[in-house]
Amino acid sequence: MTIQIIGFSGSTCTQKVFNVLEELGLSYEFIKVKYQDIKTPEYLATNHPFGKVPVLIDDGFKLYESRAIARYLINKYQGTKNSIVLIPSDVQKAALVEQFISVETSYYTGPLHKLFEQVVLSKYFEKTADPVIVKDALEEINKVLDVYEKLLEDKDYLTGEFSLADALHCPYGNYAIKNGYDDLYNNPKRPNVTRWWKNITERECWKKVASTYELF
Repeated sequence: MTIQIIGFSGSTCTQKVFNVLEELGLSYEFIKVKYQDIKTPEYLATNHPFGKVPVLIDDGFKLYESRAIARYLINKYQGTKNSIVLIPSDVQKAALVEQFISVETSYYTGPLHKLFEQVVLSKYFEKTADPVIVKDALEEINKVLDVYEKLLEDKDYLTGEFSLADALHCPYGNYAIKNGYDDLYNNPKRPNVTRWWKNITERECWKKVASTYELF
C-alpha cells in the first residue's frame, strides 16, 4: 500500500515530511486538504485531535506530528530504497542528531514561525503584518543564527554529516528567503551558516519539494 500524507502543500510541517520521504526514496500519495477541512469534527476525531497537518497513513497505521512521522519513516524504511542515513545506528551519533532536532524545535522554529505568520499567513488570510512582531521575530532569529554560526564552525552540517536535524530546518528558512529575508542565511557575518544553508537547500530532494509545493 502506498504511503499517504494528508496536509497542505504549503505547510512547513508537511514539507518537512515530504523532504524526508524524498531523501529516503519513498513514493507517496499526497491527500491535499483545505484549512477549513482540518477544523471539522470528523477530521478532529479521525486524523488530528488538534486540527493540524500533516497526518501519515501507512498500511492502515495512522500517525500525526511531523517529527514523529519523520522518525517513524526513518525507523521503518531507512536503507530500504537507498543508502541515505538520516539517523545513524551509532548511539552517540544518533544522540547528536536528536540534540540538534531539539535545538531546531526549541530555539529555531519559534521565531521563524512568528515571522511566517506575519509575512506569509497574513497575506493568505488578508491581514496586515504587524511590524513590531516582525521586528521582534527578526531579532530573535538573528540571535539564534549567531549561535548556529558557532555551532557550525569547521562543519558542513550540524552533526558533521547530513541528517534529519538539517533536513527539518529547510521549510521555514525557505519562506523567510522567499519573502525578502535572504540576509538571514546569506550574510557575510555568518559564513558558516551560509555554507550550511547552501549545503542543505541545494540537495536535489529539497529542491524538488521547494519547487513542487507552494502555499495552500
